[in-house]
Amino acid sequence: MSNSRIISVVLALHKPFVRHPEIPEAPEERWFFEALSETYLPLLEVFDRLDAEHIPFKIALSLSPTLCHMLRDEYLLERYLGYADRQIEFGLRELDRTGGSRNTEIHRLALDFYHQAVDKRVLFTERYGLNILKAFDRYQRKGRVELLTTAATHAFLPLYGGYPEAIQAQIETALSSHRMFFGRNPHGFWLPELGWSPELDRYLRAYNFSYTIVDTHSLALTDLPASCGSSSRGSFFPVKTAAGVFVLARDFYACRELEEDPIACHMDGLYRDYHRDAGYELPSEEVRPFLEPDGARKATGYKYWSSGGNIYDPRKARDRAKAAAVSFLDARIARLNTAGDYLEGDPSVKGRPISLCAYDADRLGRFWYEGPAFLEALYREGIHRDGLQFMNPAEYLYKQDAVNFPSAMPEYSSWAVNGYGEMWLDASNDWLYRHALRSLDRMIELAERFPDGTGLKERALNQAAREILLTQCSDWPGMLYKQGNTTYARNQVEMALRNFTTIYEALGSNYISTEWLTNLERRHNLFPAVNYRVFRRKH
Repeated sequence: MSNSRIISVVLALHKPFVRHPEIPEAPEERWFFEALSETYLPLLEVFDRLDAEHIPFKIALSLSPTLCHMLRDEYLLERYLGYADRQIEFGLRELDRTGGSRNTEIHRLALDFYHQAVDKRVLFTERYGLNILKAFDRYQRKGRVELLTTAATHAFLPLYGGYPEAIQAQIETALSSHRMFFGRNPHGFWLPELGWSPELDRYLRAYNFSYTIVDTHSLALTDLPASCGSSSRGSFFPVKTAAGVFVLARDFYACRELEEDPIACHMDGLYRDYHRDAGYELPSEEVRPFLEPDGARKATGYKYWSSGGNIYDPRKARDRAKAAAVSFLDARIARLNTAGDYLEGDPSVKGRPISLCAYDADRLGRFWYEGPAFLEALYREGIHRDGLQFMNPAEYLYKQDAVNFPSAMPEYSSWAVNGYGEMWLDASNDWLYRHALRSLDRMIELAERFPDGTGLKERALNQAAREILLTQCSDWPGMLYKQGNTTYARNQVEMALRNFTTIYEALGSNYISTEWLTNLERRHNLFPAVNYRVFRRKH
């Protein structure tokens, strides 16, 4: 077995479809704005710096189709620029407010955040030309970034195992979207919420995906064939399913060190506190640009406090993030060395073990301000480690002898609470599936009844398909489970169901309001090339 050790970093970039032109300042749109400012743009800045210094970084990114469409939506981009301008305006107010203060530390922080707000706006508008998808694609073409796709609206697919039409619609729509934005098919498929069930195997193969990723326990609990010997391979080697799809697993300890409280790196007391924001602490007259129409407060992005309760010190926090990256890298290499030594004597094990570190991207940005510095330090430190290679999953699989990977079927699994999908189906959210599945049956019926729809009828059928896809978004049951934004999540599901039912009944009566449909197409304008026939049964 080779002495080289391989680490693969995979980040999932996703936001649900939050677009509300009917509301002057929709609070939910800020999820998208914050992620763009605090996760996606800092991530690209890391790539730019590493690339300029010829540091050989490799990273895989899953870009959800809903996020991709939002990143190219003119209305949302215009609102984002307004959000950025308000941050700059607020920064000028803060510089005036803190300029005469004895607390020069707060003033320096306000100046730092103000400069960042200006820089990000310039970066987005001038360097990236309002199109960060093009920037991600540029690094893909350079061989630094691998882009994956995922289900069209990030549906938790195991719950639709009895509905082949739903799964094929999610995947076909996602592939069409990915080709529209990047001009090629992806090698890998990111399972939304890492939700895996054996039924998904044949769909991934049918759509020509080479691999997917599951959570650690999905492979660790899988029974390997007797030919693999007695050694457990854990999550360090992929398996090949009966249909020929490669399945890799997350490194459990890599995830725990970054994600789980209180072990997680981002919980250090020196790091910036995400929750404490000037918008919630200053008098209302000082935060007027960031007040809701009803007077409710919201975050400004000016966060002056560390998680430990002290005034935030950016230099100390960055140094701590860099030290955390070194420690994290040491731990990954040590575990890979241990795994390699343990399996060295097993003749059935060939190839090189891999530590696959997969996360929600917001954990290394929006929710962990120092996350980009951690990631950059990881690659900078990596060049000094003999025998260490960063590889993307497709590259790793290409360089291994696929014959050496055992055939096995991973167990049903997900990430998050307890690892078996309970977040997306429990007493808090089970009601929505009764209505969603009934509407799905009706969508299949429409696709069968009108195989050759044209004109206004085809437009209505395509919009019906969009509404069905929107009801399947995994974010809505997730919010209901966590009791966060529950009213919004319920409203999104119920609105999409009402829209679909209106179209269904209109097609039954052979009349639909052109004005109503046009307005709905403008509001729910994702997947412009969607084809309702994806819901037809495969005979």
